[in-house]
Amino acid sequence: MRRAGCILLAIALLLAGAVGVHFIYGWSEAGPSTQDRAFVVNEGATLKATAVELKREGFIRSADAFVMRAKIFARGAKVKAGEYMIPARASNRDILGILSGGIGVNRFVTIPEGLPSIMVYDRLMAVDELTGTIPVPEEGNILPDTYAYDKGETRAAVLARMQAAMKRTMADLWPARAKTTVVKTPQQALTLASIVEKETSLPEERAMVAGVYSNRLRTGMMLQADPTIIYPITRGKPLGRRIRKSEIAAVNDYNTYAMTGLPKGPIANPGKASITAVLNPKPTKALYFVANGKGGHIFADTLAEHNENVRKWFEIRRARGEL
Repeated sequence: MRRAGCILLAIALLLAGAVGVHFIYGWSEAGPSTQDRAFVVNEGATLKATAVELKREGFIRSADAFVMRAKIFARGAKVKAGEYMIPARASNRDILGILSGGIGVNRFVTIPEGLPSIMVYDRLMAVDELTGTIPVPEEGNILPDTYAYDKGETRAAVLARMQAAMKRTMADLWPARAKTTVVKTPQQALTLASIVEKETSLPEERAMVAGVYSNRLRTGMMLQADPTIIYPITRGKPLGRRIRKSEIAAVNDYNTYAMTGLPKGPIANPGKASITAVLNPKPTKALYFVANGKGGHIFADTLAEHNENVRKWFEIRRARGEL
């Protein structure tokens, strides 16, 4: 009997040891999930509730074992609310490290410089992870930038951050404006900056283009900016064809070929660099500019110089087969 008892005790110890080894091994053992997937920890969720959800979604094999291992091996580390990306075969240890580290999935929406508000609207409405609806925002009150958002966040909240960023930017830049700037109000600055934004894609040209338009405004010349013809037709979206003569002559609140001064408001959402250029234009006598065929522009002080530059530009276009 004594011998039988010893055998049973030995078996029990072996079984206990095996269970212990399995319990320990299970902490770092590869998990059952076969692909990288997102997982959301809701606000206020406990470790136990999170474990149950992890089990339900197939990330772990046992909710109870996960909680017990977390308490023993991770000293009861707490999960943090957020959305996380959990890699395939993540172990209990890996998963808890991700959920307690608070570094969630990064989601971004980018608004390029010069994007009109109708296209900002389209871009936000196309983000499936955002919720709710928004009106088309007022032109010029969104700062182009890259913005982070959370899954399930409202579009209105993201839009509000974009608008707040523009307000902060104007509040910073306006007091530092040069005495040579032609604009009298922040709204005028946004309007002229939106034209500069549309007229050149080269950062090094912005201050020069702003200088040309500043000179035109001071002397009462028409700005004659092609983007101001297009804006009332498409609200800033690409026209997709050549501008018609009737559109050049059209009288409205935006077409600077049919009016002197600035349009009634911005024709796009200008970036910080274009706003800075308008508030600090490059000193120049130039009144004209035309494309140089290399992605930039050539500037002229007189109409005669400008006409010669235009002639050269037409030669380039004819050589390309564009005319």
